[in-house]
Amino acid sequence: MQTFKIEPLIIVIFGASGDLARRKLIPAIYDLFSRGLLPKNFALLGVGRTKYTDDQFRQESFLGNNFLDNPAGTEDAGSDFSNHLFYQALDTSDVAQYELLKSRLDQLDQNFNTKGNCIFYLSTPPSLYGTIPAALAAHGLHQHPSGFRRLVIEKPFGYDLVSAVKLNRTLRGYFLEDNIFRIDHYLGKETVQNLLVTRFSNGIFEPLWNRNYIQHIEITSAEDIGVEGRGGYYDSSGAMRDMLQNHLLQLVALVAMEPPIAPTATAIRSEKNKLFQSMMEVPSAQVRQVAIRGQYLQSHIRGKVVRGYREEPGVDEKSRTETFAALKFSIENWRWSGVPFYIRTGKRLPTRVAEITITFRKPPQRLFRSETDLMNQANNQLVIRIQPDEGLLLNFAVKKPGDSFLASNVGMDFRYSELGDADIPEAYERLLLDCIKGDSTLFAHGESVELSWRFIDPILQAWQHDPEIPIYGYPAGSWGPIEADGLIEDTDLKWRNPCRRLTSDTNFCEL
Repeated sequence: MQTFKIEPLIIVIFGASGDLARRKLIPAIYDLFSRGLLPKNFALLGVGRTKYTDDQFRQESFLGNNFLDNPAGTEDAGSDFSNHLFYQALDTSDVAQYELLKSRLDQLDQNFNTKGNCIFYLSTPPSLYGTIPAALAAHGLHQHPSGFRRLVIEKPFGYDLVSAVKLNRTLRGYFLEDNIFRIDHYLGKETVQNLLVTRFSNGIFEPLWNRNYIQHIEITSAEDIGVEGRGGYYDSSGAMRDMLQNHLLQLVALVAMEPPIAPTATAIRSEKNKLFQSMMEVPSAQVRQVAIRGQYLQSHIRGKVVRGYREEPGVDEKSRTETFAALKFSIENWRWSGVPFYIRTGKRLPTRVAEITITFRKPPQRLFRSETDLMNQANNQLVIRIQPDEGLLLNFAVKKPGDSFLASNVGMDFRYSELGDADIPEAYERLLLDCIKGDSTLFAHGESVELSWRFIDPILQAWQHDPEIPIYGYPAGSWGPIEADGLIEDTDLKWRNPCRRLTSDTNFCEL
């Protein structure tokens, strides 16, 4: 097991006056500070175009928010934390102005004795992912003779394979790959991390985790909201780029990869890359059959009219951008040959939920053969709930009370919320702490980003260039186009449409 020492450091957040920094990043850093997980020799420097002073930045981004509602926080902790916050206004696209940043970092390094250690977090539009590292390098800020310099970027990591390769080449021109942290907040969720423990620490699961016992695997990531005023951005992205290429494929890798030789970043990343290499690219002629896309239409949800995607502000009235994407594919290696994988994501679905469902094969011989018994003999399923109501659910059959052999499906579950004393950190909190430690286990590697784009690119190309491939409408508040149901060819099986609460009975649930 790797051990990591937390060194004194400066965290620089570019785009510090933006929404992500205000809602997620600074609160996460405060939580780490209030829990005693940051060194005393620590400073946070916000950078942006807004003309804030240090005091204005503290008031706007910290003291003016409800941070102290967190049970870990106290008034003294809040006051102490604010003394570590600073701000530098500059035009991030003007290389000459980075001299101001260099002077400010030198001053903070001297005042807090941070030994040259610095993390640059790019909470900015992707168009600046090449500009900012180049400007940092122009002033020698990308490296330090005795301290570390790390770069953190948010998705998207490219728009397609060509742009992803170009971005990796650009970033590696200024920072070593080991110092580039591509953050995916899905990988910071407790149940995602628990995937490795569930798979490799339990004798009841590990021997069954292969083609001999598993019928199929499905992953669902649903949102009940629409584009929420981001129509202009979303219309150039879509569900495949926004969610499936990154979040869902990372989950596929953790579910399906081979056991790593050690729980280290290098070993885990190596197995994930091998898994991506085993994913069979979809021939353009088959895209229509295995990749379903859709757009949400105007509908009534709980008595209210919800507008369709093409009526959203900033969206082209003839847009063919998908708000729903579902995909069937295979992994051609020894473990998974012949096992279909199904993944789907979408907006304006019935509820906000993300989960992985492992469906096991039925026994080779059905002992209880009456029509009623056969109907009740459902496949065993292991459900790994990522959000909300995080936990695990195992569905299996038991005998109903009485003098006949009637089977009934029941669920055995575990929820993290039931661990009353459990301190479950937010995803950004966990990932930021790992970055501070220098632990890149839960971050996407440049090679895996390119491999995942290589898998997705042919589908996007077919959607773009083949007008015969339809985009299906689905009513807002439904589970997407009915055509996606046809991806699962087994007539006895269908998508598991999850409830907001983790439960076996999805026929009667509160969404």
